[in-house]
Amino acid sequence: MQVAQQIREIITARFTPAKLEIIDDSAKHAGHSGADPRGESHFSVLIVADCFDGQNRVNRQRMVYSALDDLLKNRVHALALKTMSPSEWANIAK
Repeated sequence: MQVAQQIREIITARFTPAKLEIIDDSAKHAGHSGADPRGESHFSVLIVADCFDGQNRVNRQRMVYSALDDLLKNRVHALALKTMSPSEWANIAK
């Protein structure tokens, strides 16, 4: 299974996001330290979920890192996160 699909399945199961975007940035890092020759090692992820309401940015990221722990240890080298509550997303999407 592709890494992006694994990320999608884990985040969907754990957070039931209202919005989820996963971008594979690995091609931008080819040849750099930590780049996996198989690809799919660098990602940007946007998660909009109710569980982030009332949580600060650090706690939100800890929640995501905890959910993706095995992938981060074994396959994903870099993960850029944007985590928002639905109300925060609604204010930005206006």
